[in-house]
Amino acid sequence: MDGDPAVESGLDSFSLTLPLPYRIALVIVLGAWAWGVNLHYLALAKIDVPSLLQYPSRASPRTDPPHHLSTYRLATLLSLPLGFSLLLFWALSHRNPELVIHYDYLPMSYLCVILAIFFLPIRRFSSAGRTRFLTTLRRVSIGGIAQAGAGKFGDILLADVLTSYAKIIADLFVALCMFFQANGSATSRPDRGCGGQYIVPIVIAIPSLIRFRQCIIEYLRVKASNKRNGGIGSQGWGGQHLANAAKYFSAFPVIILSALQRNLSLDHEDVGLTETALYRLWLLAVFVNSFYSFYWDVTKDWDLSLFTSARTTSSYPFGLRPRLCFPSKEIYYFAIVTDLLLRCTWSLKLSPHLDHFADFESGIFLMGLLEVGRRWMWIFFRVETEWVRNTSSGGLGAPGMGPGQDDVLLGDFSSSGRDTDDEDFDFED
Repeated sequence: MDGDPAVESGLDSFSLTLPLPYRIALVIVLGAWAWGVNLHYLALAKIDVPSLLQYPSRASPRTDPPHHLSTYRLATLLSLPLGFSLLLFWALSHRNPELVIHYDYLPMSYLCVILAIFFLPIRRFSSAGRTRFLTTLRRVSIGGIAQAGAGKFGDILLADVLTSYAKIIADLFVALCMFFQANGSATSRPDRGCGGQYIVPIVIAIPSLIRFRQCIIEYLRVKASNKRNGGIGSQGWGGQHLANAAKYFSAFPVIILSALQRNLSLDHEDVGLTETALYRLWLLAVFVNSFYSFYWDVTKDWDLSLFTSARTTSSYPFGLRPRLCFPSKEIYYFAIVTDLLLRCTWSLKLSPHLDHFADFESGIFLMGLLEVGRRWMWIFFRVETEWVRNTSSGGLGAPGMGPGQDDVLLGDFSSSGRDTDDEDFDFED
């Protein structure tokens, strides 16, 4: 049995094979491989990702490996010790609960290896890329965002990725918390109340808070620029930044209500809500968040016309846009449907047969993996959209089709609408 925490207190079958720290490590390594695939395919589609990210040019383009190859090498460097560590763990533990708990230092040591690899000065394994990643992460981690033309798109891309890794980050906190507890073990049954029943929800909310702050910063920059110029400029009044901020803010009620549902039996009187009322509020909150985010993915992040009046024009396929960099329109339709389905995995809770699936450790892991996979797919189209915006008017930015003046949120300002308020709102660090 996989182990419903409501009825079983011991290690479940899934955790005997793949304890929590290894699940975290596996998703991190898969993320490195996935980014390599992103870079590789986008390069084949003639999309210059490094230029969009303001990544420094290769010192010797003819002899230096392409960026995707460097990423593959880094992913290989991460994968080999993971494979060795897992095989050693399985050989020593034999899926015996006591031994699984005892050998928790093996997966935790591997997590330390991951950290060390990012600081190793080995040029062959994407040294510049690792340095750039850590620099960007440092800025993004406090909700900062680079100026236009100085890596802003990369900051936004990384912060959005962090929102998809929110539960993985929370699981990392749980593993560390259990590891450093007296008589605790990182490979025992995950205690998501470790450190306090609301600490994990707060950790989950941090990536959305980062993106929320970035959107507010963008709004303040536009507002200051308009004030300086004595009127609304080409970047608009900043309304789209506020609308994007509202999207990330809509995640907070979902996180709060989910936490209250999980702990309702502990503080039912304090909450002052019945289980049914709390469930209905959660259902409303998750519905708004999912469909608002789906609309934003399709219309704003990918510049597709599906939800606009321009969707039926004869100059390009239904619901898409004039310029498409990928070879088939079916790819875009597949992405739209897949994005919707993966945005709505919470609907499993509506099924009387699958409502407890997300309570199992295997279910939690699969849900997190699916969200990371959705973000991986999203990156292809988000980067393609940025490329179209920066190289032509073939997105919805074509005359009469938007992106409107406020759509500069996700791309750099044009030279005529460039941030002129940088000294007033310098939030890079």
